[in-house]
Amino acid sequence: MTGAHPTPLLVLDVVGLTPRLLDHMPQLRTLAENGSRAPLSTVLPAVTCAAQSTFLTGALPAEHGIVGNGWYFRELGDVLLWRQHNGLVAGDKLWDAARRAHPGYTVANICWWYAMGADTDFTVTPRPVYYADGRKEPDCYTRPPDLHSELTAELGTFPLFHFWGPGADLVSSKWIIDATRHIMATRRPDLTLAYLPHLDYDLQRYGPDDPRSHRAAAELDTAMAPLLADARREGRTVVALSEYGITRVSRPVDINRALRRAGLLEVHTQDGMEYLDPMASRAFAVADHQIAHIYVKRPEDLPAVREALTGLAGLERLLDDEGKKEHGLDHPRSGELVAVAEPDAWFTYYYWLDDARAPDFAQLVEIHRKPGYDPVELFMDPHDPYVRLRAAGALARKKLGMRYRMAVVPLDPSPIRGSHGRLPASDDEGPLLLCSTPRAVEGRIAATDVKSLLLRLAGLPADDRARPESE
Repeated sequence: MTGAHPTPLLVLDVVGLTPRLLDHMPQLRTLAENGSRAPLSTVLPAVTCAAQSTFLTGALPAEHGIVGNGWYFRELGDVLLWRQHNGLVAGDKLWDAARRAHPGYTVANICWWYAMGADTDFTVTPRPVYYADGRKEPDCYTRPPDLHSELTAELGTFPLFHFWGPGADLVSSKWIIDATRHIMATRRPDLTLAYLPHLDYDLQRYGPDDPRSHRAAAELDTAMAPLLADARREGRTVVALSEYGITRVSRPVDINRALRRAGLLEVHTQDGMEYLDPMASRAFAVADHQIAHIYVKRPEDLPAVREALTGLAGLERLLDDEGKKEHGLDHPRSGELVAVAEPDAWFTYYYWLDDARAPDFAQLVEIHRKPGYDPVELFMDPHDPYVRLRAAGALARKKLGMRYRMAVVPLDPSPIRGSHGRLPASDDEGPLLLCSTPRAVEGRIAATDVKSLLLRLAGLPADDRARPESE
């Protein structure tokens, strides 16, 4: 492409944003009123890693391979969530398409997932320091490397314990907003991607209709105001979108316990603690919010798995090969079956039958060791009268440079009031896309069309224009 420079873009992933929450966010509402908005169809599973990968490649999980926030790596015999290498994502990335049209096109990724190893010019992503003695301390990874010391000097250490866990709150999103403003002001990237997680927390803790969730939406909107003002001054087109809407839930579903009681799931025991043995199990589930990939070792065990799960309260249906294909989820990384929860239910990863035999990581914020997603990490154990005292003691050990265990997470999943992963029942509960440009979007936008929409907004050619799904 020759001629005019592309229009600079700021793309905000406002996690959990829905039309109902927009009523509590005057900054974003004004952006939409002066520009344009449309419902955004998400993917199954409607979770961060799968949705973001679709936005950036224009492909479904069956093509890009991100079938959830994690999956069973058959070649390793291990369940791994929240990997960070962009090499896991197949397909033509947004920035590759942009650079073919405009060589030298620059991109900043501030905390969108699979940032590490991506061919972007400026990168910031959460990355703790894992010390040799087992301590974990907050930090982030940056490219180029000197951006790390620059951001740390300007903003302080990345607030990891405000990004996830019982202390998750606005502090992490404000740090990301400030880092985005700094990079836009000092590097002037053509495309800036920023991930703002604040709505993920209280909506899962309390549900989307709770006043505390509405307050969180207002807080995030206020925090975004300086960033939106910067974008206006710089002449940036702003796109704000969401990966999913969080809906109200009240029923945890222990899918792995059902498989274990049926004799399909195996554990091994060390020091009195039970650990999932995926290599020995005939079947087990990787729980991911309202979706669970069920890995079945041998085809002849499929009927037994179906029988074990028939009538399980909270499980709506099982997708077989045909069902996975229908939803664009037929990829080798997917389970042989994919479970979808009922609207008011979600899947736990729990596989032990006696809490006394739970592994020690079950009561920790430990996203990389648990073989499934655990939203209960957002809480401190309400049944432990000494939980805050023990947390203070662990912090004291941490400050002295000693090893510590922050064993504060409850083993009771009942407090969770919000979840996602299913396809939304209505537009009011689903994600949406806002753009500062009038008439830029109309009708309904498919997640697979976000890539081409962003190219068009930048003034670059795309294979497909963003279009209503009915076309």
